[in-house]
Amino acid sequence: MDDNNKKRQSGDPKKTRTNIIICIVAAFFAFGLIVFLNAELQKNTKKEITYTKFIEMLKEGQVKKVTFGSNVIYIEPETAEKVAMIKVTYYTGYVNDTALVQDMLNKYNVEFTAEIDDRGSGILEFFLAYILPFVGMWIVLWLLMRMMTRNGGGGIMGVGKSTAKMYVEKETGVTFQDVAGEEEAKESLTELVDFLKNPGKYKKIGAKLPKGALLVGPPGTGKTLLAKALAGEANVPFFSLSGSDFVEMFVGVGASRVRDLFKQAQSMAPCIIFIDEIDAIGKSRGSQYGGNDEREQTLNQLLSEMDGFDSSKGIVILGATNRPEVLDKALLRPGRFDRRIIVEKPDLKGRIDVLKVHSNDVLMDDTVDLEKIALATSGAVGADLANMVNEAAIMAVKDGRSAVAQKDLFEAVEVVFAGKEKKDRILDKEEKKIVAYHEVGHALITTLMKNAEPVQKITIVPRTMGALGYVMQAPEEEKYLKKKDELITEIVTFMGGRAAEEIIFGDVTTGASNDIERATSIARAMITQYGMSEKFGMMGLESIQDQYLDGRTVMNCGDATESEVDREVMKLLQECYEKAYKLVNEYKEVLHKLAAYLVEKETITGKEFVSIFEEETGIAVKKKDDKEDEESTEGEEGDQKETEES
Repeated sequence: MDDNNKKRQSGDPKKTRTNIIICIVAAFFAFGLIVFLNAELQKNTKKEITYTKFIEMLKEGQVKKVTFGSNVIYIEPETAEKVAMIKVTYYTGYVNDTALVQDMLNKYNVEFTAEIDDRGSGILEFFLAYILPFVGMWIVLWLLMRMMTRNGGGGIMGVGKSTAKMYVEKETGVTFQDVAGEEEAKESLTELVDFLKNPGKYKKIGAKLPKGALLVGPPGTGKTLLAKALAGEANVPFFSLSGSDFVEMFVGVGASRVRDLFKQAQSMAPCIIFIDEIDAIGKSRGSQYGGNDEREQTLNQLLSEMDGFDSSKGIVILGATNRPEVLDKALLRPGRFDRRIIVEKPDLKGRIDVLKVHSNDVLMDDTVDLEKIALATSGAVGADLANMVNEAAIMAVKDGRSAVAQKDLFEAVEVVFAGKEKKDRILDKEEKKIVAYHEVGHALITTLMKNAEPVQKITIVPRTMGALGYVMQAPEEEKYLKKKDELITEIVTFMGGRAAEEIIFGDVTTGASNDIERATSIARAMITQYGMSEKFGMMGLESIQDQYLDGRTVMNCGDATESEVDREVMKLLQECYEKAYKLVNEYKEVLHKLAAYLVEKETITGKEFVSIFEEETGIAVKKKDDKEDEESTEGEEGDQKETEES
């Protein structure tokens, strides 16, 4: 079966070369056939005339050559007549005229000859003129049909054939060991693998194999990788398609392909069918546009086929989407897609595991700490992390080193999130100074606020994604919940750059646009979604749509309430800005010192920033370890006090 699957798998370079050769040979053959038929037409195009007309042409000197056949005379005129650019030869019936030959010799001086009766050459001429062209055209059509069948098109009349590509374990080369950060999803799929391999123990207790499972999650989390890993683990035929493969211009073609797909699957059961981006055909049906379009017919056929096949044969259908809310309810009911497997963004442990998987084949030195990279990449998906490791390896090669260092990985994180350094964009002294004060304003607020994350790096080197500078913060631990104070701290931190600009230069710039956008988003979410407003309390005023894509929000209140929400957001932002302004203005001297140092160096680390801050202010910046030691000491003192009292 493996050899057959290899032959059927599309994208094989040998098949591509063979198809190209077949096309070239067919083109040359068709060209030669056209030339041959044109020559035959020129040779065999004849026009009948009367014998009297023939004698008149002889007398007028219009005959160039005469050929006597067994019962016909062929006349080649001096001035050739042409019909549709083809030369015409005249012919007439043979008359027993003995004087004709003498007249052509003595009187008209015309060249003449007689045909030799060769029946074999007549048969050959008939074969070349009639049989060979027909055989040639048949060969060309056969080659084209064979080529289309190999490519999965099902031949010239196979528009309704399935275009599924089939993978088995040797082709995919992926197992669950290659998938990290999605333990719950792997556990759900492992049950399907066990059912396919050992159906007896499930049937014994009366359990039925789920007909379908829906993989749901944001882009890049590894839904397709999980499906391929399932194929590798189960070692059964694996049909992989995209939802758009079923959508065609002609109504009924998609439904025909669905029927053909399930027919193939039943003949090769047990097997797995994977339909990526299933929302392309599975969108909810609506009556306002009618129900006779191609997509709805395809969906109806899919629903019918999922009801019709016997799950005991071992056919499992996997669907993948990042828009589950648009899927038709009939597609999600029990008996069709029985399970919904959530493939979420990995947590801290998951990101560490993903980084380990992607760094297995990458040489790394002793400075690499994947846990710190994982902490700095909160919200990244598996595809982002794989890209970061690859970018770090490329940077190490560019620098002439044989192994990846920790600085390469951190630089790769910046490249993925902020873009590459834009070396051709040179800021003048005034702009450079403004950007430096802006970024130091952010970092200063981060250091002074209680719940802020520590500074990892400050830079004023422009990036390709539009940032003229930024402050990189590295969280000390993974958090799944945020307190109100922590959210306010984030807003105040975003306001620090604008506050520094206004305090130092007495004017503001456009550099705070992204800060304002993000601060406004947090403030609005606090009031409309998190119930952190004194005025509205626990009232939900906003809902999220497309949570696995852009996560855009939609207001669920009247216009008057929405106006009140805007006023509350404005009030909260103004309070946070006043707080940021007060803090930056209080530490104006250290702001000057840090900004001057940043203008000189362009990029400074968190350690350098903290060192200058502590030197100028005399305030020790507490780290996570210091806080834990302090809490531990307070706990010991409390225990000792209780012992003395007792």
